[in-house]
Amino acid sequence: MEREILLLGDPRLYEISEEVKKEELELLKPVFTDMFDCIKGIRRDYGFGRAIAAPQIGVKKRLICILTDKPYVIINPSLEFIGEEMMELMDDCMSFPNLLVRVRRYRHLILHYRDESWQEQTMSMDDDMAELIQHEYDHLDGILATMRAIDNKSFVMKR
Repeated sequence: MEREILLLGDPRLYEISEEVKKEELELLKPVFTDMFDCIKGIRRDYGFGRAIAAPQIGVKKRLICILTDKPYVIINPSLEFIGEEMMELMDDCMSFPNLLVRVRRYRHLILHYRDESWQEQTMSMDDDMAELIQHEYDHLDGILATMRAIDNKSFVMKR
């Protein structure tokens, strides 16, 4: 089911999410489906979207779904940054779909997480995928790209 995505300014977006417990896994499986449906809906309506964090649909759990070459369910992620190399980019977000924000992100990282079968996983990410997971991870801590803007001139409205 395509759920409503919380929009910029909604106080729930600024809350810190709780870790998923193994015993919650079965109850959360419909949420995974809803999150993938939301990604597809944003793609249909706005022409972008590769990932969503559970807090964006009002679920305060440390859960991210990515839909790129295949669907990924990322539970209780942790990030390990590799090196100091940063990149600057215009970031978009499903919670403010008509706004771009210039931010700086680490270029390389290792993602540690549990998958939908509760198996531990590790994935190296670079460039656009590293940026993507940092953006979604921030949502789990109640941080939006607007809060990471390089300066007060880092905002661009999409046409």
